[in-house]
Amino acid sequence: MKPKALILFTTGTNRDGDVAVAFEQAGAQTKIRPLIDLRTSEQNWQDYQILVIPGGFSYADALGAGKLLALDLNSYFKDQIQDFVSAGKPVIGICNGFQALVKAGILPGNNLSAGKPQATLTFNQIGHFECRWVQLRPSSQTCLWTRDLKSDINCPVAHGEGNFQVADDQILDKLQQSDQIALTYLNQNGQLANGEYPYNPNGSCLDIAGICNPSGNVLGLMPHPEDHIFEFQNPNRLHRKNNSGLALFVNGVSHATQS
Repeated sequence: MKPKALILFTTGTNRDGDVAVAFEQAGAQTKIRPLIDLRTSEQNWQDYQILVIPGGFSYADALGAGKLLALDLNSYFKDQIQDFVSAGKPVIGICNGFQALVKAGILPGNNLSAGKPQATLTFNQIGHFECRWVQLRPSSQTCLWTRDLKSDINCPVAHGEGNFQVADDQILDKLQQSDQIALTYLNQNGQLANGEYPYNPNGSCLDIAGICNPSGNVLGLMPHPEDHIFEFQNPNRLHRKNNSGLALFVNGVSHATQS
C-alpha cells in the first residue's frame, strides 16, 4: 500500500502542486490540505506517513520569511508535528517550509541553546532575490532523505532569505558532529563552493543547503528538488548530467513504506 503524504498549504504557498507530483512519482499518495481547514477539521494526522511543508511565500513573508507560518505550526499543530517527529516519520520542509521549521524550533532540533533561537535563515548575502540553478551534494548518512545517495543533485533556488546562520560555533560544531548537514552547495568543478557566489547563492555558513534533525527524519532545505524530477525540466539538459532530485523523494517514500 502506498504511503500517504500530507502537504500543508496556506496563503502564499505556491509549490504544493510541484511537490505533490514529486511524491507521486516517488510512489506516494498525496493530499494537499489548507491549514485553516486542518484547524477546524477532525483530520487524524496519524492517517499519514509523510509530512511536507512546501515552498512559497506564506503570508507574504510578513515579519520575515516563514515566521508567521512557524507561529501557526507552534500555535495550532505543535502536538501533531511533534508526534510525527518523535515517531521517526519522514518530514520535509522546502524553501519557505525550511524557514518555517527553523523558526518554529523544529530544526536543528538539539537543545544546546534552550530558550533562544539556535539558527535562522536570513537575507541573502548578495542582497537580493536569487533564482538560479545550483549543484548540491548529499552529505549525510544520518538523514534518511539523503542516505546512500551517490549522485549530486541539480535543481533551482528561488529565495531572498536563504542564508543559513547559527547562533554560535558550538551549534555549528554540533551539526557537524551529529552528521546533520544534509546537503551542501558545490562549485562548477564539483567541489564545495567555499562561500563563493553564485555557487553558494546566499552566503550560508559551510555552504549549507539543507540540514536534518539529530534523528535524521526531518529535513529542511532551501533549493527545490521537486522542480527537477523530469529530464525536460533541466534547461541545460543537453550539456549537463541529469542529476534530478527525484531520488531524494524516493528515499523518503521508501522509509515511510518500510516503517
